[in-house]
Amino acid sequence: MTTKIHKSIGAVDASFLKKINPQNNVYFSKTLLHSFEVSNPKIEMRYVCVSDNDNPQALALVQIVELNVDVILKNIKATALSRCVLSLMLWKENIKIMFCGNVFLSGEYCLSFSEKTKRKKAVREIGRALDTISKSVKPLHAIFIKDFEKKALDYSQGFESFGFTNIKVEPNMLVHLKPEWKSFEDYKNALKSKYRVKANKADSKSQALEGRFMSKKDIESAQKALQNLYQNTIDNANFNAQVLNLKTYIELKNFYKDDFIVKGYFLDGEIVGFLSALKNRSHLDAHFIGLNYRLNKAHAIYPRILNDYVRIGIENKVAVINLGRTASEIKTTIGAAPLELSCYIKHKSPFINALVRPFFRRIQIKSFKQHNPFK
Repeated sequence: MTTKIHKSIGAVDASFLKKINPQNNVYFSKTLLHSFEVSNPKIEMRYVCVSDNDNPQALALVQIVELNVDVILKNIKATALSRCVLSLMLWKENIKIMFCGNVFLSGEYCLSFSEKTKRKKAVREIGRALDTISKSVKPLHAIFIKDFEKKALDYSQGFESFGFTNIKVEPNMLVHLKPEWKSFEDYKNALKSKYRVKANKADSKSQALEGRFMSKKDIESAQKALQNLYQNTIDNANFNAQVLNLKTYIELKNFYKDDFIVKGYFLDGEIVGFLSALKNRSHLDAHFIGLNYRLNKAHAIYPRILNDYVRIGIENKVAVINLGRTASEIKTTIGAAPLELSCYIKHKSPFINALVRPFFRRIQIKSFKQHNPFK
């Protein structure tokens, strides 16, 4: 096998991308990757292309970002000693972290393979490539490979031979829609009385809001307001590696038309919230949201957004709505169930990595109450 590393998706051959993406997953398309790349110039990108005798085998996405270690530790459960040691080992005012994966998405968007790839062998090539890239990035403090479902651990555990430690991260929250749900009323009729009342209350309290699907022109006009609302959610989130420049949404809307959805919520003509989502085959993937938290309680902006994700999913006839991670408990009240995810982490310094691996292994995600809203 041979490996090539590119700094721009434009340098990756279109035929290579087609071969390593047999399922036509939108998140490994040149269009989407280009949109994220050109709209977020502060993030360094790398694209690891693995071939076997010139036959495309795998693609690994790499993004190099700066953030504070507090952001990493915010959503994990660890002993006071573990937190202290990790902080001492990793802390800088700004630390640089290399992610294998897309920092703006939650799920398996780090690696993509062609149909007949020997994945364990490809992982060894990618592990070597990550070490090569890390040597060229200075300063660099840690490397994350994100995110893997349980079924992927068979091949992804090959990264452990490169010094990585597997840790659990917050799950993706998925709502599975039944084919017989043709409307939001059908969905509500499947809920237990308590949760049906909750859904109705969210719609009732948010009646003063005008929900409006936004065109590319609308997004351009409201970009600053959307960015401010999005920043509100970032400030309240358990974890977010990087702030997305919402210029990305203009690019996505331009390319994906009706498959990329942005819905704004207006109160007396002022935008006070928004949701975004992308239709990806049989899935509707929730992207970022934004809201005015000062008005959230009085007008139920966030509960209305959750209701509307279900509405949009039903209207688009998808099988699954991926609501992403964070706010897990409230998402279970509308029928979301957790999909377990884990990632791999190591410190760039082999010496420090050997010291912190025992503490990495003790990391646990914060627990939440799982509601079962369906009859």
